[in-house]
Amino acid sequence: MKALKVTAEPRQIKGSGPVGRIRRDGLVPGVVYGEGKPAKLVQFKLHDFEQALRGHSGEHMLMDLEVKGDKMLKVLLKEVQHHPVSGKVIHADFHEISLTRKLRIEVPIKLVGEPVGVTQQGGVLEHVLREVEVECLPTDIPEQIEVDVSALSIGQSLTVADIKVDASKFTLLSDKLLAIAAVAAPRVEEEVAPAEAAVEGAAEPEVIREKKEEGEEGAEAAEGKGEGKKEGKAEGKKEGKAEGKKEAKPEGKKEGKDRG
Repeated sequence: MKALKVTAEPRQIKGSGPVGRIRRDGLVPGVVYGEGKPAKLVQFKLHDFEQALRGHSGEHMLMDLEVKGDKMLKVLLKEVQHHPVSGKVIHADFHEISLTRKLRIEVPIKLVGEPVGVTQQGGVLEHVLREVEVECLPTDIPEQIEVDVSALSIGQSLTVADIKVDASKFTLLSDKLLAIAAVAAPRVEEEVAPAEAAVEGAAEPEVIREKKEEGEEGAEAAEGKGEGKKEGKAEGKKEGKAEGKKEAKPEGKKEGKDRG
C-alpha cells in the first residue's frame, strides 16, 4: 500500500466548545499515538484529508503525517469518526508505526463474480463477513481482499479458510470457520402470501351481495304489499260504487211507477 501524505499542525486547545469552533473553521482534530510516547494533539484541514481518502474503499491505511515543527511520521490511520447526520469527518486517530514491525489490522472483503446459484438457479447471495483480520508489515497492508464467489451454487458457502493470500506476507488471524459468503435458496413463502390474501379478499363481495339480495327481496316485498293494498282499495271502491248505483236505480224507478 502506498502511503498517503497529510499535513497537520500541533493543536493546543481541548474541550468540546473550542474543538467545535475549529471544526466550524474547516479543521479536524486528531490524536497521534506512539508506543512508549505521549499522545500528540494535531489538527488538519478537512478538505485536504477528504481528498486524500477519496478513491479508497477502506479507512485503515498507511500515511505520511507531516506535523509542522516536527519530523515526518509514518502512521496508520486507525479510526475515523463521522458526524451522524452530515457524514463529515469530525475526528481521526493515528498510530505511529515502524515499517519493519508487523502489525494486526482488519482489511475489507470484496466479493467478485456472479454465483451460478444466483444467475442459473435463482438463489440469493448473502455477504456475511465484511472484514478479516490479518498480520503483515505496514508496507504490505492491502486495501481490500477479493474473494471469488462465481462457483457457488445454492446451499454452498465460502469461509475464511478459502481466502487465498501470499503466506510469506500475510497471516490470517480470523477464525477459519467463519463464513464469508453463501448462496441461499429463494424464499417461496413470500410469493404464496399475496395469493392467500387475494383469496381472503375475494370472499367480501359475496357478503355484500347477500346483503344486497336481502335488501332487494325486502324492497320487492314492500312493493308487493303496497300494490296489493292499492289494488284492494281500488277494487273495493269500484264494487261499492257499482252496487250503490244498481240498488238505487230499481227503487227509484219502482216508486215513480207507483205514483203514476
